[in-house]
Amino acid sequence: MRIAIAALALVASTAAFAQSTPIPRIETQAGRHALIVDGMPFLMLGAQANNSSNFVSQLPAVWPMLDRMHANTLEMPVAWQQIEPVEGKFDFSFVQALLDQARAHDKRVVLLWFGTWKNTSFAYTPDWVKLDNARFPRMKTREGKDHGVLSAMFRKTLEADKAAFVALMGYLKAHDPQNTVIMVQPENETGSYSNPRDYGATANALFAQAVPSNLVKALGKTPGTWTTVFGAQADRAFNTWHVARFVDEIAAAGKAVKPLPMYVNASLAGPSNVPDPNGVASGGPQQDVLDIWKAAAPAIDAAAPDIYDRKASNVVAYLSAYARRDNALLVPEIGNATDFARFFWPALGRGAIGYAPFGMDDTGYSNYPLGAKTLNDETVGAIGRKYALFAPIAREWAKVAL
Repeated sequence: MRIAIAALALVASTAAFAQSTPIPRIETQAGRHALIVDGMPFLMLGAQANNSSNFVSQLPAVWPMLDRMHANTLEMPVAWQQIEPVEGKFDFSFVQALLDQARAHDKRVVLLWFGTWKNTSFAYTPDWVKLDNARFPRMKTREGKDHGVLSAMFRKTLEADKAAFVALMGYLKAHDPQNTVIMVQPENETGSYSNPRDYGATANALFAQAVPSNLVKALGKTPGTWTTVFGAQADRAFNTWHVARFVDEIAAAGKAVKPLPMYVNASLAGPSNVPDPNGVASGGPQQDVLDIWKAAAPAIDAAAPDIYDRKASNVVAYLSAYARRDNALLVPEIGNATDFARFFWPALGRGAIGYAPFGMDDTGYSNYPLGAKTLNDETVGAIGRKYALFAPIAREWAKVAL
């Protein structure tokens, strides 16, 4: 009887601790930032798995790599098509397996929501979204043709994505009271290549209107239409505003359920602050439109660069552009080749709250030439040796950096 009572007390105390664990957050003091996990500053020594590693069968190929790297956090995709293959019917079996295995391996998790946008496309949406262009319209080109990106102008797309995301956050609230998941990325590399904005009738009507007054005020601009206010960047500014508003509503709805930190990631436009609107992922949070994102998306805690540029001066320029008093520097995706590992140092020097090379698992997939041909000991060790130095002092470093 005494053993049974003791066991029940242990279970109760464990549950109480899990329920009382503080929600992670990003804290800012005098323009410096820290990710707070379990009530204390935390440096994310991360690894992002490959895009197709988000299956239970693939997880055994993930954890050994994190141990080789001395990583403390796994970034893992969760696809809309994966959790809601049939509208209104949700399957969180992978999410639960991920939570269970992360706890068993003593790792934290950042979830990457592949919804309306994944590298600008809608490839990770459910078939009932992909195949219903009438209900979930694509962007239109200047010639009136469908573009391979969902438009941010339509409520039905937003509401469907939001419902799935809220369901995911609800599952985390119910099944992750100990906050194994410490951050969430709503959408992935938003925007549109080769088509700066939607040129359909609905979008054109909105484009003809005045720029929203709160955006004009935030940017210190003179009121006017998109064209008069933004000139050659008008189409891109317009799409950026509407994409950011779309993502903000999704993030805010998710935070209303469980207020985890949420960030967005950018497919970069190059180090120039005046990129070609046709050559960039128009709508994404590139460095030159961060002020638009800040005005449009207050529910987003940070905007972050995805870095595949090997030129040191360019990388330093990106890091400096995202390390702002109003934006915590986070590098959630960077190439995994050996010559990218050196950028861990300038990231930390600019107060980065986390860092994560892409494609870090033993599934055998390689995104060469963006990343490494193979994850041999030399490649893994290039970042692993740096992580090994910081793993014992990760919290102390994060505290000092704040």
